[in-house]
Amino acid sequence: MVDRAIEAGEVVYGLNTGFGKLATVRIEHQDIYRLQRNLILSHSVGYGEPLSEAETRAMMLLRLQSLSVGYSGVRRELLEFLAAMLNRGIYPRIPSRGSVGASGDLAPLAHLCLTMLGEGSGFLDGHEVPAAELLAKAGLDPLVLSAKEGLATINGTQAMTAVGSLALVDFERAVKAADIIGGMSLEALMGSRAPMHELLHQVRPHPGQVATADNIRRILADSPLIQSHHDCGRIQDAYSIRCMPQVHGAVKDMLAYSSRVLVMEINSATDNPLIFPHAGLIISGGNFHGAPVAMAMDALAIACAQLASISERRTYRLLDPALSGLPPFLTEHSGLNSGLMITQYTAAALVSENKVLAHPASVDSIPTGAGQEDHVSMGMTSALKLRRSVDHVLGVLGIELVCAAQALDFKRPIRFGLGTQGAYDAFRRVSAPVEVDRCLAPDIALASRFVGSGDLVAEVERIVGELKLQ
Repeated sequence: MVDRAIEAGEVVYGLNTGFGKLATVRIEHQDIYRLQRNLILSHSVGYGEPLSEAETRAMMLLRLQSLSVGYSGVRRELLEFLAAMLNRGIYPRIPSRGSVGASGDLAPLAHLCLTMLGEGSGFLDGHEVPAAELLAKAGLDPLVLSAKEGLATINGTQAMTAVGSLALVDFERAVKAADIIGGMSLEALMGSRAPMHELLHQVRPHPGQVATADNIRRILADSPLIQSHHDCGRIQDAYSIRCMPQVHGAVKDMLAYSSRVLVMEINSATDNPLIFPHAGLIISGGNFHGAPVAMAMDALAIACAQLASISERRTYRLLDPALSGLPPFLTEHSGLNSGLMITQYTAAALVSENKVLAHPASVDSIPTGAGQEDHVSMGMTSALKLRRSVDHVLGVLGIELVCAAQALDFKRPIRFGLGTQGAYDAFRRVSAPVEVDRCLAPDIALASRFVGSGDLVAEVERIVGELKLQ
């Protein structure tokens, strides 16, 4: 259809016209291939540190997926070229800044395509080298773009969706881990299981809330420690303990919404114009606009702020002897030793930064393209913020894990719940108790990696079954 439209002399945006505000400029037939190459060169204006290898791979795969849906009007050769780059470990250098999220992620995607043309630079085995050299080493000749192919390659939301999707997967592990670590804190603080009773949640059945209560019930099952203070005089626990189902649950619901958006986006055609052979139409539209992804990522950043905030509050309670009934700052020799006192300061700093990062980028729009592109999504900013927010959540949960395990040390030799005992044992296999003051930065880093790797969740799920997100 693209070839027929050109042969017939039809005026079609992006095939034989300029771009954006220049859409009224007609391009002569002999310049159509040059038009696509110029588009890539002129739009490669990214700034800042490059995306990680994982993010670059994800972005390449998602661009390949979107073009493969079959409405973009590109040749099979282009798809095969992109697949060959992925399979041979050739990764473009893609600066992380420069996208306003409509017409899609123009600058990042242009840098992706730039490498396909043998221009710019990329990475092979972690080393940055000129793109022409990369392609030569892989036995690939630089790609010559056909009509529409430059535009089809850079119009879309694959940069924000790639960064956001990887952050979301990391956050899923963190959300499950929060139920486990929160359960450890509940036991160490001699909390009650009653707020997890299924009857409570049947009368307010938000899916994430119900799932969280079920998770924590299974994690705490058969706990001799909880049973040991069943008849104590405490009436109610603090909200950071008692309201875990409601807060963690709301986070899970936001995660489910964002997951649906990203799955939809990954499997969509997001460039412009789109080609519909069955209808005989080439239609210009706005599927490149990143608003759905941007708002979903902003929503997840708010969820990150909430999850980190309630975790930090539990850490605070574990460290305050007036609230925990445990030795001050979880050290037997306080005064000479500060114990885990300052870990909460780090958690507080990360929580505070996450509050700043929770400000939605998608509420902003700066017109571009001489007013033609007068409303943009700022979706890449949303995704980059989310990436930082998730990393901070892992740090805060890692700190709570260090403190909860240390608090449970003081409850031994009594055993804990099925899940919490498994979590405690797994963590203690990689991290020793803090008996006297030592540099704790490595402990925090290790705990955060342990949470982020999924190892903590995997061990507990082996014992209590799969933890629910909905």
